[in-house]
This record gives sequence, structure tokens and C-alpha cells, in this order.
Amino acid sequence: MKYMLMMFGDGATMMQSHTQEWFGEMIAFMESFNADLQKSGEFLVAEGLADPSSAKTVSLVDGQVVVTDGPFAEAKESLAGFWILDVADEKRAIERAGEVVVWAERVELREVPAGPPEL
Repeated sequence: MKYMLMMFGDGATMMQSHTQEWFGEMIAFMESFNADLQKSGEFLVAEGLADPSSAKTVSLVDGQVVVTDGPFAEAKESLAGFWILDVADEKRAIERAGEVVVWAERVELREVPAGPPEL
């Protein structure tokens, strides 16, 4: 079963509340976590994302595509990075998410279905 594991956080808050040493340890964890996923055959893809200040929001307003800078104003945290895992079941996906949450404000786990829902 495929699952997307999304890591959320606020980059500015993290920079203010954590040391350089903490960031180094987090990066070392990510490298080790990715290597372990690859070794177990559960790794499909993982990527970190640029700071939300470089984001664009694309919406449809009165039938026209409108592009604005940045994420939604009310967002206090944003998607910082993600993994797509191929694991045996939801229990295993939750176990893997539990390993990541110690480094993030929160993580979200969602199944990636093989196709659209049946109607």
C-alpha cells in the first residue's frame, strides 16, 4: 500500500527555536531514515520543499486564473517536505510516521490509492 507522509512546520519558528546542532541532527536523521526506507524496500520518493515565501497560489476567480504570491495568509504552518512510501499496511505507515513526528510540529499520513474511487 502506498502512503504519503507529509511533514509540516514553520521554518521561521524553527529557526528561532532550535540550534544549528538540532538542525544538523535532524538532517542526519532524515538521511538515516531515507537509507532505512531504501534498505527495507519501502522508499519511493522523498523531497523537501522551499520556504513558503517562494510559493504561488493559483486560484480561479470569475472564470479567470489568478496567481498571487505566497501561501494563504491564515496559514501558520506549511508543508515542509514529504515521502511516498510503499508499505505492507496502514499500521506500518503509522509506525514510520511516528519516527518522523519527533522532528516536526506535525505529520499527516494519507493513503495514495491505486486509482480513482469507485462510483
